[in-house]
Parts: sequence; C-alpha cells; structure tokens
Amino acid sequence: MDTSLTGLKRDAPTDARQVRSRNALTTALLALLEEKSFDQLTIREITARAGTGYATFFRHYPTKEALLADIAAHEIADLLERTIPILHQANSYESTVALCQHVAENAVLWSALLNGGAAGLVRDEFIRQARGLVDQTVARPEWPADLGVMHGTGSTFDILAWWLAQDGAQRLPAGEVADILHRLVIAPLVGDRVERKAAVS
Repeated sequence: MDTSLTGLKRDAPTDARQVRSRNALTTALLALLEEKSFDQLTIREITARAGTGYATFFRHYPTKEALLADIAAHEIADLLERTIPILHQANSYESTVALCQHVAENAVLWSALLNGGAAGLVRDEFIRQARGLVDQTVARPEWPADLGVMHGTGSTFDILAWWLAQDGAQRLPAGEVADILHRLVIAPLVGDRVERKAAVS
C-alpha cells in the first residue's frame, strides 16, 4: 500500500458545496499548522476552525493525512516542475531566481508546508517525488544521479524552509536567497553557469 502523501491524495470534487468544504478544511489545516505540530492536531480542531461538521470531514477524507496530501502533493509537484529544469538550464541562476520568486509570492502556503507541524512529511514527499524524476536530470560522472537529485532537492527544501522561518522584517529578498541557493546547491550540482547582470561590467 502506498503510504506517501501522493498515495493518500484524493480526487478533486466537482460539486460546488464540496469544493467549498474542501477549501475551508485546507485553509483551516494551514492555519493550525502555524500554531502546532501536525501530530498534535485533531480532526475536531480542523473542522472547528473550518466551520464544518465533524462528519463532513469524513465525506472528503479518511484521515487528516489525506487532507495534508491534497495540499502538499500538488504544491510539491508544481515546485519540482520549477526546480528540476534548473539542472538543465544554460543559465541556472536565472531559473533559481524564478523558483525563489514563486515561493515568495506564495509565502503563506509554503511557510505552513515547510515550517509547519507536518514539515517532516512534506520534506520526505518532496524528495520522494524528485527521486522519481531522476531519469529526467543530467547526471554528473562524479556521483550517482539519484544522489545528486536527493541532495539538490533536500538542500533546496532546507534553504527555503530556513528563509521562510525568518521574521518578515528580516527575511531576505528572493534574489538574495536565490544567490545563496545557487552558490550552495545548484552550482556544485550543475556547474557555475551564471550570467548575473552585476557580473557584466
């Protein structure tokens, strides 16, 4: 049985009332993850915050893990679609900037996923999905391809989590985080293929 977040993901509803209920449950879970760990959360707390009935929850999800899966699996897949191509880009720095800008534009969501009470589950799913894409990456001869992907995605996750954990006033701009991410993770994996405007003088 598939126990990953993707394996728990449910089909999206089509009925408007069901969509509203799911959206309310999603919003409630993300808000609660900013307050306590995922393991400490109960379904009753989630439904109370969402303003839905307890029984309503089970018409949508069998467990709270399945609710998390609906949120995380899609967002992780979207982020990986932006991350994995970085390993192919002639200008990997610009791709890294675009990745960080996307996370900054969705900071509330990613803060909850990367630093909330379910961060461990989300990180594991992030790496699991990335390893499934290993055949699409460019392997370097110095190390096994799947190790490079696991290191690259895991380190990317950790740097983004560190960034979003910073106080809003002290949080670095996306461009500066992209520079850190590129120097520490991307360049060692794919080579220092950088065309920064500041470097042209």
